[in-house]
Amino acid sequence: MADDSLSAAIKDEQEIQLDPKKSAASSIKSFLSGGFGGISCVLVGHPFDLTKTRLQTAPAGTYTGAMDVVRKALAADGIKGLYRGMGPPLVGVTPMFAVSFWSFDLGKKLVYASTPNREDKNLSLPELMFAGFFSAIPTTLIAAPAERVKVLLQLQGQSSNAGPKYNGPLDVVRQLYKEGGMKSIFRGTGATLARDGPGSAAYFGAYEAIKRGLTPAGQDPSQLNMLNVLTAGGLAGMAMWSIAIPPDVIKSRYQGAPAGTYNSFLHCFRVTVAQDGFGALFKGAGPAILRAFPANAATFLGVEVSLKLMNQLF
Repeated sequence: MADDSLSAAIKDEQEIQLDPKKSAASSIKSFLSGGFGGISCVLVGHPFDLTKTRLQTAPAGTYTGAMDVVRKALAADGIKGLYRGMGPPLVGVTPMFAVSFWSFDLGKKLVYASTPNREDKNLSLPELMFAGFFSAIPTTLIAAPAERVKVLLQLQGQSSNAGPKYNGPLDVVRQLYKEGGMKSIFRGTGATLARDGPGSAAYFGAYEAIKRGLTPAGQDPSQLNMLNVLTAGGLAGMAMWSIAIPPDVIKSRYQGAPAGTYNSFLHCFRVTVAQDGFGALFKGAGPAILRAFPANAATFLGVEVSLKLMNQLF
């Protein structure tokens, strides 16, 4: 009986991959649920992200720690100071996370297509990590310029001696284009992929592995209760940021520096290590890890809830 159930499950999964209508519906649902999850992530996690970015990029001695960043941001601008630069990720988050989850779904389909005679419908951890890494490739085309604008807005107001250079996200884009065209807007694309490729592999791999580990024997992992979804999502975020911090530090410095400061992502890495030591590669780790659990718990909760709702309606 168990073998029959497994065979049926595998057949259903393969039918979704082979049936164009079912495959298209699956992709659309992945796209929409990813966007909903991304909005949830930004609303919960942006203050942590701002704190991380300022710690990563500020000159030595500017802050004594994460709480000092928060204190100074609140003193300068009140609560809105913790949400500086939220416009770009919030506007870009729907397509960015939507593309990420759509690409992850596509990556899984590529694995199924390359293993047509598989006996287990569940992908292995390496297969899930491949799909996760694959998801970062198209997502980077959206994430890189959004990150560039976000970082510049987050750094604005860091120095009390300098007035605001940008009036908002569109003004950042306008000035960057005037400064160096599309190349300036997309500065840090390689750095973003260097962060998000391995990070996404750990992210999606950890989420699926933890979700399966929390699933009682004989139960479908998609039927987990919300507490377990929050747990798996939060831990997946922590797994991602545990390896993504060093490239994120370099990305933030490279994208936030004035034109001509660094010749490349690797040049930024060499200068950072030479000037500040390898410890600089882990600046902002505290806020990033603290942000990872609630922000990504919210992400996957948004994804799972919206996906379940769409499956019921359509």
